[in-house]
Amino acid sequence: MLKATIDADILKESIDAISALVTECRLHTDENGFSTRVVDTANVAMVYLTLKKEAFQSYSSTKNELGLDIAKMKNIFGMMGKTDVITLELPEEGHKLKVSFEGYRYSITLLDPNTIRKDPNPPNIDLPGRVVLSGNDLNNSIKAAAVVSDKIALGIDPSTQIFYMAAEGDTDHIRREFGKSEVNFLNDVEARSLFSLDYLKDMGKVMSRAAEVEVTLGIDHPAKFSFYIAGGNGFVEYLLAPRIEAD
Repeated sequence: MLKATIDADILKESIDAISALVTECRLHTDENGFSTRVVDTANVAMVYLTLKKEAFQSYSSTKNELGLDIAKMKNIFGMMGKTDVITLELPEEGHKLKVSFEGYRYSITLLDPNTIRKDPNPPNIDLPGRVVLSGNDLNNSIKAAAVVSDKIALGIDPSTQIFYMAAEGDTDHIRREFGKSEVNFLNDVEARSLFSLDYLKDMGKVMSRAAEVEVTLGIDHPAKFSFYIAGGNGFVEYLLAPRIEAD
């Protein structure tokens, strides 16, 4: 059983965070709120999302595991206004999620959770490099890099105390540096890894709305991007595997 009401903008932001990587997920609901952890089909990126019950205008739920078609939910958002209030209802033993707003009444058939990949275990990796910066600055740097290349290096240079994002194409290159005065936090630990911009471009659109994003890095290790949504009542974490260049 589930019955909840939530601002359309908050639900859209949550679904957008998931849809940056996948088109379906196992959504877990209980008395505390929503959560999901899912990896993309290529096993390159993972998203973890939680949405506390405090993010909702009203909330009541038993423990459920829903197979959610993320692409279908995004299509419904095209009919919603940012200020709409959405009602979500799942009856006991229900196989359809009822979504209501502004006179519209959708009944969405849920996917069988057994047909969706199981929740991945979060990898236990040490990522000593850490920088906290504006989500908008991060996204703008990603967009700038995508003009010249399909990959980008993220790193920390402890000798100059900068966080940098650099991309190099066949003929062009770009480098954006952030000194300690331009970020909210930067530690002096050497880190550098190369990443696919195909993934980062979609993740960047979501992160652009965050006041700050924590990026943790290693050397040729995955990067972790963590930020809050829904006024601090939601949390998103992306984990992106590096591209290893052949010598």
